[in-house]
Amino acid sequence: MVDSFTDTFEIGPIRPPSEAYSLLLRVTRNCPWNRCRFCSIYKGSRFELRPVADIKREIDTTRQMVARIKEIARNNACSLQEAAGMVLNNPPSEAFYSVALWQYSGGESVFLQDANSLIMPVDSLVEVLRYLKAAFPDIKRITSYGRSHTAARKKPEELTRLKEAGLSRVHIGMESGYDPVLEYIDKGVTAADHIKGGRNIKASGIELSEYVMLGIGGKAMTREHALASARVLSEINPDFIRIRTFTLKKEMLMYPDVASGKFVRLTDDELAVEERLLIENLHCTSHLISDHATNLFQEIEGKLPESKPRFLEIIDRFLSLEPEERMNYKLGRRLGVYLGLDDLGEDNKRNTVERFKNRLVASGRRIDDATIHWLMERFI
Repeated sequence: MVDSFTDTFEIGPIRPPSEAYSLLLRVTRNCPWNRCRFCSIYKGSRFELRPVADIKREIDTTRQMVARIKEIARNNACSLQEAAGMVLNNPPSEAFYSVALWQYSGGESVFLQDANSLIMPVDSLVEVLRYLKAAFPDIKRITSYGRSHTAARKKPEELTRLKEAGLSRVHIGMESGYDPVLEYIDKGVTAADHIKGGRNIKASGIELSEYVMLGIGGKAMTREHALASARVLSEINPDFIRIRTFTLKKEMLMYPDVASGKFVRLTDDELAVEERLLIENLHCTSHLISDHATNLFQEIEGKLPESKPRFLEIIDRFLSLEPEERMNYKLGRRLGVYLGLDDLGEDNKRNTVERFKNRLVASGRRIDDATIHWLMERFI
């Protein structure tokens, strides 16, 4: 069907969960900062600005792949979505698979990789955006990762040009609004940078999605991290606030601190208290979303401030559970069985969690916070 199609294009290592069905277009390679102590994704890799000509060539390759899918639809007298589904069942390459998935899902959004596309010269990025829009006029959203440090140093007219060329949304990993935490994790920014960069993006009309990381201050700075992050987010008032939870990997520069006890991780109960303090002190009109498998409460999603009482009720409900029931929920979440607290009422899911718990005990593993952390680490 498409086995003879040999052209391909580069795909970077990550994208936000909200961009799962977007076309992935790699405009830079790796991360220009690459010093964050909680991130191991780009370590050992050199940052590169990709030539505009190479990016355009890959847009052309994508257009050829879409044309091939349309040809399959015509030859089989079926819809474009059905033809894309055929390719998904037997793709000739990862790149062709990603294009087929994009078309299967409507083909309306594009995500620019890798870690900070805003660092590209504005003229170059504008050229790429215009070429992309000309190639695919039906695109409705183009998004990218960016750094507060970069956005804070962009002129308002530069960001406005990017908006006019088609950039719809920027995702920024704020992580924390507390300067001692930002210094400890070597984020390369300050709270003031976060505020200025976020406001610059908002002023341009580009949508802004800020990520805050629960637990990144450890036990020593949990309260300050929550309160300062809430203050910074409130001052920025981003379109979206997305919650992430610190999860450890051995490849992280922070790992020796955790192993030695210098950095003490929060338990799930303590993460819930930190999240409650954060949400309680948010004073903005952002859309709050908990859209990651590492989060304890994935059912938290809605508009602030009107949804705040519901969010706090969810966390209070968890904290009021009896210890055994609370542990059952934590196990269920970290196994991916439970998506929210209401799942505690589903017998089949409870039974699944209990069976796994019994297997853990039989294998000699204790049902404690260390086991919860071990289960979390399977998701990253």
